[in-house]
Amino acid sequence: MHIIQQKILDLARERNIAGFTLRKIGELIGVPNSPQKIKHHLNQLLGRGLLLSRADGKELRAVAQGLDKKSKIISLPIIGSANCGEALMFADEQIEGYLKITPHILPRELAGRVNDLYILKAVGNSMNRASVNGKNIENGDYVLIDKIAIAPRSGEYVVSVIDGLSNIKKYFFDANNKQIILSSESMQDIPPIYIHESDADDYLVCGKVIDVFKQPDEESLWQDAAGFDAIKDLEPLSCEELEYYKNL
Repeated sequence: MHIIQQKILDLARERNIAGFTLRKIGELIGVPNSPQKIKHHLNQLLGRGLLLSRADGKELRAVAQGLDKKSKIISLPIIGSANCGEALMFADEQIEGYLKITPHILPRELAGRVNDLYILKAVGNSMNRASVNGKNIENGDYVLIDKIAIAPRSGEYVVSVIDGLSNIKKYFFDANNKQIILSSESMQDIPPIYIHESDADDYLVCGKVIDVFKQPDEESLWQDAAGFDAIKDLEPLSCEELEYYKNL
């Protein structure tokens, strides 16, 4: 994140900056006489969902992580991307935006500790045969991570960092050979990563994969909507008839 954007966010966490001029914001963050530069970075922050403006323009504040008690919406920070194949993407803890969900989407045991959760955006299709709550991980999907769960059991999906590079893999511990195996589950032939236990200090688990928020399949959604609109125009149907038409 640009240093000016970070300074604006820090200011907006402390104060409502809606009533400030661009010059005033610049002065407060140590960037005087640069109103167009401040305007540019404000627009960047608004576009990424890091700043929230009220419709009447009377409030402009930084989006707070966690549950908003007024709107009942949870904001989960998107802190970057993780490659689902080889460890090619740099791990980056800068917040890129927020994924907004309602509380009942989270598992009940996580509802009380939303500040322990973050989102990564998957890059690549090298985990497209994974099964996280029955869902695979495809390019562009949002992956929910529990950052407290850093002691995984064999068979769990984890976010790991090796040499500063992040990836999503399936974790196994091979006790016979005293090594960790990070496996891809993909239609592609991607070799695992092997880490000997004596080298584990250079290997970091950054959390466990809890769930996957799939990108919408817009074509299928439109087809479903059109189908239900057609059904609504018919006379009342029995449950059996409704299921029949839904499955056509």
